[in-house]
Amino acid sequence: MLSLRRGRYQARFAETPEDLARAQGLRWLAFVANRGLAGEAPMGRDADAFDAVCRHVLVEEVRSGTLVCCFRLLPLARGDEIGRSYSAQFYELSALRAFDGPMVEMGRFCIHPAWHDPDILRVAWGAMTRYVDEEGVEMLFGCSSFMGAETEAHLDALAMLKDRHLAPKRWLPRVKAPNVFRFAQRLRRRKPDAKRAMLGMPPLLRTYLMMGGWVSDHAVVDRDLNTLHVFTGLEIRAIPPARARLLRGVAG
Repeated sequence: MLSLRRGRYQARFAETPEDLARAQGLRWLAFVANRGLAGEAPMGRDADAFDAVCRHVLVEEVRSGTLVCCFRLLPLARGDEIGRSYSAQFYELSALRAFDGPMVEMGRFCIHPAWHDPDILRVAWGAMTRYVDEEGVEMLFGCSSFMGAETEAHLDALAMLKDRHLAPKRWLPRVKAPNVFRFAQRLRRRKPDAKRAMLGMPPLLRTYLMMGGWVSDHAVVDRDLNTLHVFTGLEIRAIPPARARLLRGVAG
């Protein structure tokens, strides 16, 4: 049973229907209301069929009980189960079917829009690290989202991904979604402004990249949620030893 407390925050698995409802409410706040997509609608829930087959992790502020972060985990025994993942709806992932080890998809990651404490992300990754170690996970993957569906706002960040962080050819996701931006091709001559690129990089993706993660060569354009997202993968054995020690220091 996952349970981790560090400073002001604790991470745990959702255990009840009420816990899941709270996570779905926070997701709605982060993905719908905070992006100006809710209009005058009352507080809602972000829910889909994958919720029933995932484990849900909650990060709460201990004193108040406020839910400040959540995400869900879909474990797969090996790559030949990749078609069951949420990401497989948007990316052609047949190359990853050859991955011969336990995998987990990390999805619907969000932090409460009113909370900006960097320790929240640290505790979330500490909980993820403990889960990975306890379950023997060998690859972590998911979709990393940029706020705003217009590509112009993200050109430096995408050019940096093209230059430094593309997936190895043996794992490279192919195009499946109808609306994509093939940034590796379109930006092949663009040199990124490193400062602008890092400022525009989503925090979750930035953490993946610091650990040795990689991305697809194209971004899916989701105008319904006003985002761009890239497939993101991380082979656990590729995490630099110093970074792994830091993560396990939080998880331990």
